[in-house]
Amino acid sequence: MSKQDFKEMTLIDHLTELRKRLIWSFVYIIITFIICFYFANNLFAFLAKPLTNLLDTENGQGFIYTALQEAFFTELKIAFFFSLFFAFPLIAIQIWKFIAPGLYNNEKKAFLPFLIATPILFFAGGAMVYYLIAPLAWNFFLSYQNLNSVGVPIRLEAKMGEYLALMMRFIFAFGLAFQLPIVLGLMAKVGIVTHNSLKKFRKYAIVIAFLSAAFLTPPDPFSQISLALPIIFLYEISIYIAKIIQKNNKEN
Repeated sequence: MSKQDFKEMTLIDHLTELRKRLIWSFVYIIITFIICFYFANNLFAFLAKPLTNLLDTENGQGFIYTALQEAFFTELKIAFFFSLFFAFPLIAIQIWKFIAPGLYNNEKKAFLPFLIATPILFFAGGAMVYYLIAPLAWNFFLSYQNLNSVGVPIRLEAKMGEYLALMMRFIFAFGLAFQLPIVLGLMAKVGIVTHNSLKKFRKYAIVIAFLSAAFLTPPDPFSQISLALPIIFLYEISIYIAKIIQKNNKEN
């Protein structure tokens, strides 16, 4: 279907096509949710591993829940979180099928890399949290335990719901932060920003990076700095990407 054919579609045709893509996306989420809920305990164990590796599990230190429904709702949240993650590539295909008929071939070639890079960069942000940031952060927080003190012994007994909320907040914060090159790259592609304007805006971007980190992460300096620094690094990468895009636009 060409772009001209897409323009000739009526509003009802557009809405019908949109409904079709939304239904398929909803089906993908439901199916993956059911599968993820079945394996919710294993998925929670996976998310908890950065912390359980540091706990004294041999002496019974682990996770607790203090409300009857907490464990159940925690597993529901885990299933929903992972279902969105696993279903996103299939949802992205539906998004592509909806918008692709309205694009010229050169527009498809320009947009498709950004669509592919979106889940990859989100996964990279989540992986950075899981393998680097979380172990360092949890080790820092656990240093406040005081098990062998002559005074009052202090020992962590983490709640399932609170840990999941904290871990998901970290993952989403870093996943969203890693979308910065995508957003600025698209803006450079359509001419909203240039690499020179991004360079001039750098000092403000650094301030915004720390403000964003303060909003997205828990209120402790370690978490905020651990997110602000990657945002600044990604901003520098975005400047380079914008420069390449500008060069390609001039050649075309």
